Amino acid sequence: MTNPVQALNSARVRGWLYQALFLACALAVAWYLVSNTLTNLATRGVATGFGFLHREAGFEIGESLLPYSASDTYLTALVVGLLNTLAVSAAGVVLASVLGVLIGIGRLSSNWMVNRFATLYVETVRNVPLLLQLVVWYTILNRLPSPREALEVLPGIFLSNRGMKFPVLVEHAGHGWILLALVAGIAAAIAAVRYGRRRRETTGKPFPTLPAVIAALLLPPALAFIVTGAPLAFDVPALAGFNFEGGGSVTPEFTALLIGLSVYTAGFIAEIVRSGILAVPHGQTEAALALGLSPGKILRLVILPQALRVIVPPLTSQYLNLTKNSSLAVAIGYPDLVSVSNTSANQTGQVVEAVAMMMLVYLIISLAISGFMNWYNRRVALVTRSASTPRPIRPPFPPVPSPPPAGPPLMKRSRARPPPRRRPTA
Repeated sequence: MTNPVQALNSARVRGWLYQALFLACALAVAWYLVSNTLTNLATRGVATGFGFLHREAGFEIGESLLPYSASDTYLTALVVGLLNTLAVSAAGVVLASVLGVLIGIGRLSSNWMVNRFATLYVETVRNVPLLLQLVVWYTILNRLPSPREALEVLPGIFLSNRGMKFPVLVEHAGHGWILLALVAGIAAAIAAVRYGRRRRETTGKPFPTLPAVIAALLLPPALAFIVTGAPLAFDVPALAGFNFEGGGSVTPEFTALLIGLSVYTAGFIAEIVRSGILAVPHGQTEAALALGLSPGKILRLVILPQALRVIVPPLTSQYLNLTKNSSLAVAIGYPDLVSVSNTSANQTGQVVEAVAMMMLVYLIISLAISGFMNWYNRRVALVTRSASTPRPIRPPFPPVPSPPPAGPPLMKRSRARPPPRRRPTA
């Protein structure tokens, strides 16, 4: 039987013991917090549970991607808030990525004006609190003229303090088939790009990738449009009274939140892109110059493909920050998940349940983004050979045949020593 003192001297046993003690302490703290919360709620007569989700909400939501009315349940209202959060986060990720890449490239530009403007943008945006920026953008949008004096940016697109109005396509049964044809064209375009790359790597022969991609993206939807006979009609907004009717609209709250998140996050993405470009060895640029490539092609074909692979891990953190920063939408009145949850908690008194659902939803969203970006990082990461793994050396010439085995070794002849001379005796 092992002596307990000797068992404690083992590093492995001590590690298991420390982990068990930490787990026990964590469970004890969690049990204390839960029991204390339930006791206080029971003392004050506050009901617990998630049964309130099936009751009537009784409040309107100004902006919704789903049909919603005050007679719907709290669960439907929370789903509407979640969709609003996902919509502004997805649009913000795209805009912040594009703007961040452009500003990051501008930080390394040889043009003095472009370089200084990019530097001023990064240093200003990153050092001003995001909440203050959201308030500034929302104030600017509310200072726009009224709908009767709206600015017509483009034909049919109006900008006012009620938001932006724009034409939308009139729905038709054939539009679904056109959308399916477009999805099939995108899949065909991806297949054409992969085939062209594989053919160039194996045979060295070029493939007309650009014409193939354009044909794959345009021909199937055009063919579906002709076959289904879908009308190409637009619902154009028109001024009626004090506001516009018809068409699509984007509220000032959504626009201010989208601009604020995109501009703020783009400042951090720009520095990540700049560091990724500087991480590419300068020998790559010199080799591309030796091949006669122009500076634009060097940036597009040599530098950026390698830099964008390096910056995926820090870029993931910025995407997570943008998604979580969207919870500041409550400050400007955008009905996101936090805003709808706060309204539900104020009406029902189920504060603990509302906060727990918000935490769980943001945790799931963050884990989903992290999982996707980690998968993408493993897929596009540059494969390098470690120094500890020796590369197998292939002989440049066929091996030389070994000589035939030699015969038995020759024995050296031993010289016989002459007998010693004896001195003559007298």
